[in-house]
Amino acid sequence: MSWGDENSNFVVVVNHEEQYSIWPDYKAIPAGWREAGKSGKKDECLQWIDEVWTDMRPLSLREALADSAAQGVTNA
Repeated sequence: MSWGDENSNFVVVVNHEEQYSIWPDYKAIPAGWREAGKSGKKDECLQWIDEVWTDMRPLSLREALADSAAQGVTNA
């Protein structure tokens, strides 16, 4: 099994910044990542990520921008 083997299975993982990736299902998930609820062949997992990860900005940036907007701060 390897990254390039079309028969390999993967799990979709997500980190604390809500950034997604795939990880081989036969390896331990690295620290700082957790399962996102999807597993399967590489193409299936990548397609699922394309569907659910609609805003690629890290969570901390989205929150900072939302806080700025709520306080009426603009970048002029």
